[in-house]
Amino acid sequence: MCCLCAVGQLVHTLPEGEKVWGMTLLAGELYLLRRKERDQVEVYDVISYRLLRCLTVPDIHLLIDMTSCIHYHCVYIADLKGKCVHRLDIQGAFTRWTVKDEPRGLSVNAAHNVIVTCYRVRKIKEFSSHGDLLQTLILPDDVINPWHAIQTHSGEFIVCHCGNPVHRVCVMSADGRECDIVHAYGGQRGSDTGQCDYPRYLAVDDSEFVFVADVLNSQVTLLSPTLQYVRQVVSRDQLKWQPNRLYLDTQRRLLYITDSGLESDESPGRVVVVRV
Repeated sequence: MCCLCAVGQLVHTLPEGEKVWGMTLLAGELYLLRRKERDQVEVYDVISYRLLRCLTVPDIHLLIDMTSCIHYHCVYIADLKGKCVHRLDIQGAFTRWTVKDEPRGLSVNAAHNVIVTCYRVRKIKEFSSHGDLLQTLILPDDVINPWHAIQTHSGEFIVCHCGNPVHRVCVMSADGRECDIVHAYGGQRGSDTGQCDYPRYLAVDDSEFVFVADVLNSQVTLLSPTLQYVRQVVSRDQLKWQPNRLYLDTQRRLLYITDSGLESDESPGRVVVVRV
């Protein structure tokens, strides 16, 4: 899929509620992650958007992101303060495994392993589905505060980071434990074409075009596989607050966007569904 059409068409907006900290699809169901004492995971039908059930994650500290794996039929949830990942299988059973550093963003690669972005220590860690550490990659010194990383089918990593003074998205090659920047989009924070202001989350389509949640610019930007600007997918007019998380359903060509305020962790939020 190569997404080169105009600004995305709004398909649906889920009702407002607590801020959404993670979002993924699995087996025809949409999973939303909210920070509550109970029922942190809300499960919706992906066609009707009807709430089906709620699940409670045991022994939580501070939930920060979510992803899923269709191969192992499970959902992964990052626990920032617990320094761990919770694993939810499709039967509803929870297990967890340690990351040892604070996790931020999660993704799953072509080998069905979990890619964990560790914000403070500038590392990407790859784990098996049950938590075996497979490799640790150290990001370059100028990649400060990485939020989210996705590994492409070619083995490169796409990383967004927003540490002053640089706010950008990078494609990186990995050689052993070190990563080198191959392509980059952004630099000094700003709102002009070629700039980002708090790029926080990514989604990648089958042709390796990159969707970027550009938080403080209140838009979602589409970049080519070499990180050339293509267009805006979602504009300020289509959002009530700012985009924070993305999930791309490549089969149905739908982009799910969490839309929430940044004033505090208690800010309200919703999910906007856009056809791309």
